[in-house]
Amino acid sequence: MVIRRLSRWAIALPVALALAGLSGCGSGGAGTPPAAGSSSGAGAKEVTVFAAASLTGTFTELGKVFEAAHPGTTVRFNFGSSATLAQQITQGAPADVFAAASPATMKTVTDASLAAAPATFVRNKLQIAVPKDNPARVDALKDLADPKVKVALCAEQVPCGAAAAKALGAAGLKVTPVTLEQDVKATLTKVELGEVDVALVYRTDVIAAGGKVRGIAFPEADQAINDYPIAALTRAPAGDLARQFVDLVLSQQGEDVLTKAGFEAA
Repeated sequence: MVIRRLSRWAIALPVALALAGLSGCGSGGAGTPPAAGSSSGAGAKEVTVFAAASLTGTFTELGKVFEAAHPGTTVRFNFGSSATLAQQITQGAPADVFAAASPATMKTVTDASLAAAPATFVRNKLQIAVPKDNPARVDALKDLADPKVKVALCAEQVPCGAAAAKALGAAGLKVTPVTLEQDVKATLTKVELGEVDVALVYRTDVIAAGGKVRGIAFPEADQAINDYPIAALTRAPAGDLARQFVDLVLSQQGEDVLTKAGFEAA
């Protein structure tokens, strides 16, 4: 399965370029999008899912499940910042399903009458992520306010950044990050590469990183939990498949995949 996650400069790109890297489950090599007009066989169909970066692992798995249940169908994913994805949808990007990491970013799409009746399917909360050896000896949220500690945060206009701002506000802390990233995966990568001492990311991303980082829970995270809504888009080119994919995500099977990865059931 091939997937693509949006980079920081994708916001500035025209929709046509942003979509050029869409890729599908089970077609092509890593980083190689299927050729225009390609298919997996006679009568093959595609459903295109725009999803928050924090859903990369779980939705990739659910994409395989969906393809197995719908022979001849390819699920194509565009993973990235929910704010960027919402912007692309409102600019006319051809998509069938939108799964966002916050109601606010979904509202951008529903306000444009491009989605109706989104359903919350999971919730997610923040953790402090540090390198395995934790060189800055971070063990609580207050440590992020130390000017000697290099902090990475998501930009505030994206869901993980909005949640971080809310948690820090609840703790009465002022933090000056050395970098602001456009999605949670890019933020966590700064910790994995040792470029920062600490980051605020979703618990699910800490789990997905395996042993590369260590996660530290903190009480203020409970005041900044993000609801994740999903909806089939009203102008979906593959409307029936879109609704069926949403049904899979909302099913017990979908919940099992998501909660196993650390999400909280809605």
